[in-house]
Amino acid sequence: MITNGKFYLTTAIPYVNAAPHLGHALEFVQTDAIARYWKLRGREVRLVTGSDENSLKNVHAAEEKGISTGKLCGENAAAFKGMADAVGLSYTSFMRTSDRKGHWPGIEGLWKRISGRGDLYKKKYKGLYCVGCESFYEESELPDGVCPEHGKKLEEIEEENYFFKLSRYGKALEELIEKDEMLILPEARKNEVLGFIRGGLKDFSVSRSVSRAKGWGLPVPGDPSQIMYVWFDALGTYLTGIGYGTDEEEFGKFWPADVHVIGKGILRFHAVYWPAMLLSAGLPLPKRVFVHGYISVEGRKMSKSLGNIVDPMALVAKYGADPLRYCLLGGVPTFSDGDFSEKELVARNNNELVANLGNFAYRTQKLIEKFHGNAVPDAELDAEDGAQLAKIGEYAGRISAEMEKYELRRGLELLMELSSSFNKYLSDREPWKNEGKRAQTLYVSSRGLSALAILSGPFLPFTAEKMGRGLGMEKALWEDADKELLRPGAKLEAPQQLFKKIEEKR
Repeated sequence: MITNGKFYLTTAIPYVNAAPHLGHALEFVQTDAIARYWKLRGREVRLVTGSDENSLKNVHAAEEKGISTGKLCGENAAAFKGMADAVGLSYTSFMRTSDRKGHWPGIEGLWKRISGRGDLYKKKYKGLYCVGCESFYEESELPDGVCPEHGKKLEEIEEENYFFKLSRYGKALEELIEKDEMLILPEARKNEVLGFIRGGLKDFSVSRSVSRAKGWGLPVPGDPSQIMYVWFDALGTYLTGIGYGTDEEEFGKFWPADVHVIGKGILRFHAVYWPAMLLSAGLPLPKRVFVHGYISVEGRKMSKSLGNIVDPMALVAKYGADPLRYCLLGGVPTFSDGDFSEKELVARNNNELVANLGNFAYRTQKLIEKFHGNAVPDAELDAEDGAQLAKIGEYAGRISAEMEKYELRRGLELLMELSSSFNKYLSDREPWKNEGKRAQTLYVSSRGLSALAILSGPFLPFTAEKMGRGLGMEKALWEDADKELLRPGAKLEAPQQLFKKIEEKR
């Protein structure tokens, strides 16, 4: 039983050169499911997200639009925050990297701490740079002469920058990752990182000239000619979002992070550069790095040129947040690439949410209303009833086991299995015509409904809240799922449909 302690997790801090797309929604929903699970286990949770604003790509995007970089970042940061709210991301801090009061003091402190270890030095450099990745590449990493992530030719850049002594930390990183002291999930991504480290680490640039950065970004302490490299700045958000540099008590309580949730395209930054910076700064490493894949749309990569960028806000407005969450968590593999289509969202809503969980909830409350005046009935239970109720504790344990392995899709599948089991129990017992077993059947079904209202919280938070209100439930923890939360005589609200059937396009 877990009833205390802390849990700290983060999303990646997305660039705001454009509005959010479905890939961002996937990450936000995955992160939120983890956060809500641990809240239900009694942990004090902090979830940090935000907007990565001090980048050259934001400057370029603003120039293309003919507006100031500050205006672009402000508009798109608001769009990301709006999307986070719409999909139910239960963040405790939305940290903008342009925040001079909340973010900059901590990042300046981090720079000085690393510099004090002798791990920063200045030199002239010439290399191939991808603005999309905000990263230099070696020619050996470009077999086709283009960025492996964006498929575009790189710029050749020559200037004087500060460099971080990454090469100093290769052996230490390798040992920590091998021993899972910083656990990388899934195993394939761990092996990918170890392969990169064993290939030899090279020092990397952590600043840009003010002229190339066009004056946008966080100045290097003591050197007005340099702007901090966007990744040095943005990775530090994981510290400043819980008070590093501004609230040391909060920071001391919650760091290190229990898990960073990121996409596979930024693995190297989070599993190599970031932990090396923390080692240099003398700060503990995050406990886990959760790496998800990419999401395609109807079998094709999302692309502006293809015109298939999916706006998650439009999907929420059209279908609701929980049907979208259900499709992303249940339809996309947790740790690998997956595909999305509106057709699948509609099918999952109709055939699973409506036909399973929604059907069970509505029938149970409708029958209690019809035969017991909206009050939970009292009854003597038989062995079959007891066996059905025992499934609540069994499934709560099985879902927990999957969630603590970060197998979110499997956890959701088990939730729906439990709902299906109660649906079948209700149908098999036919309380609408079997008067002899009516009261006990509806009592057991009400217990199943209260359990599902709790256990669905990580996955379908808006639905879980609606179910809890309809049952008149007080807030409960995960361990309460198999308790008698609805005692005989407890009054329920009028029955309500949890989900609406969506007409499929012909």
